[in-house]
Amino acid sequence: MVMRSLLLVLVVLVLLFYVPPVRSGQNAYISRIFGSCWKLKGSCRKKCVGKELFHILCDTSLVCCIESSELPMMTAG
Repeated sequence: MVMRSLLLVLVVLVLLFYVPPVRSGQNAYISRIFGSCWKLKGSCRKKCVGKELFHILCDTSLVCCIESSELPMMTAG
């Protein structure tokens, strides 16, 4: 009985050191692949491609790229 408990404790400790800590929020890889911005009309990338234009920042390293037809209208207030 003692040997089984000791083995269980050892396995749990090994798993705790092996498994990386969980961050709060969405997985970084998933957010980069499926990252969207500006009411789901844009996508978060390092650099805009094609006819896309930079609109806002997604985070510290990504920009929100939106096609020019999807950009919001500028109005004088």
